[in-house]
Amino acid sequence: MLEILKIILPAALVIVAAYLILTKMLTRDENRLRLELAKANQSVALPLRLAAYERLALLLERTMPSTLLIASFTTQMTCLELQQKLTETIRKEFQHNATQQIYVSIQLWRAIRTSEESLLGLINTCSGQLNPNDNATMLAEMLINVFSATENTPSEMALEMLKNEVRTII
Repeated sequence: MLEILKIILPAALVIVAAYLILTKMLTRDENRLRLELAKANQSVALPLRLAAYERLALLLERTMPSTLLIASFTTQMTCLELQQKLTETIRKEFQHNATQQIYVSIQLWRAIRTSEESLLGLINTCSGQLNPNDNATMLAEMLINVFSATENTPSEMALEMLKNEVRTII
């Protein structure tokens, strides 16, 4: 019996030591592989995220009333026609960029959606104060006046939030 213990005890110690060493080595290798994968993923994901931020910044700039009016307004339009053109343009811009939400934070995407909703609300409110057959110039002037009189518009706040988020990832 003593002879068997003399053989089994050292063998058991060798097996336990080998197990601990192998476990430690495998864990270290697994962590190293995860780190390499994260670096590789970051090198692919970062340019995509930055492109998404650029597109969303462009979206917010393109949907500012002054920019929208330059692109949409003609002197022959009525208020109703301008309202329809502006709301259609805003909806198309936001629909076109909806996929970018997967690259940004939930809070930023909500701010961008709030910007869209407030712009549509502003256009509908201003056009509701005018006769649909009035010249579109009246609606354009009203939109510019109301928007420029508003401090920290939702569009400006979303753009600032976007800039801050980009600063944190670079």
